[in-house]
Amino acid sequence: MSQATHAPASKGDYAARSLRDGAARAIAAADLDEKTWLTQETARRWHQRRLSLSSPFDLGVPDRPGRPDRPELVPPTKVQRRSLNSERGRIALLHAIAHIELNAIDLALDIVARFAGARMPQSFFDGWMRVAFEEAKHFNLIRDRLRALGADYGDLPAHDGLWQAAHDTRNDLTARLAVVPLILEARGLDVTPALQAKMRESGDMESAAILDIIYEDEKTHVAVGAKWFRFLCQRQGRDPTATFQALVRANFRGPLKPPFNDLARAEAGLSPSFYRALTATSMS
Repeated sequence: MSQATHAPASKGDYAARSLRDGAARAIAAADLDEKTWLTQETARRWHQRRLSLSSPFDLGVPDRPGRPDRPELVPPTKVQRRSLNSERGRIALLHAIAHIELNAIDLALDIVARFAGARMPQSFFDGWMRVAFEEAKHFNLIRDRLRALGADYGDLPAHDGLWQAAHDTRNDLTARLAVVPLILEARGLDVTPALQAKMRESGDMESAAILDIIYEDEKTHVAVGAKWFRFLCQRQGRDPTATFQALVRANFRGPLKPPFNDLARAEAGLSPSFYRALTATSMS
């Protein structure tokens, strides 16, 4: 399905003054069609060099992203898990992935809007707006698939832990890069191949094909994070591996959980020396 299906407004209605303003407006949008449209239109205009980086009249970066009334947000332990052998189970999994992708849109936008004043090259913002564009694409693909199965995003409870990572690292770009792309996004590389296989085993080839798209895109998203994390470490004269481990211990709750997809992580620029020392066994 084309992205135009999700456009709630015409291009003449686009009112953002700058990249930072467009990103902040998209974060604040509670209507999810508006959020994804604003995200992708802001990315298009930025990549076409039709927006400046910032303006004195920009909307402030929201402390929390805009959200519809549903889904109900509950603690992670309250989110029910179901077998993928049933359609209800596959709907539950797709709903959980949609929730992750929605948060990923806002996380990518937040790194652009919140750190627009940081002394970073233009290509830093190019990379993160590409990530934001693709996360919006992923959310729309999953939502369309849920609707094809007779469901929709918001039908099931979801948890709010992902945004906490943004809040906890809001004052430190290096910590943000360590926690969000290099832990949370990298985790997707670990778990997605098994989900792809289970979807195919259940005969749900449509959902498996969407997971294929997400998996390949997420490799590039982790790579964007790894590139700029190393850039900042080099500029600060810090060892990337030791810095990553120190920031994770300071800003992430609990150990990292294997198994790790070492091959996909290596493709994205994450060597095992980064994360192997942060497992429960290594930290005990």
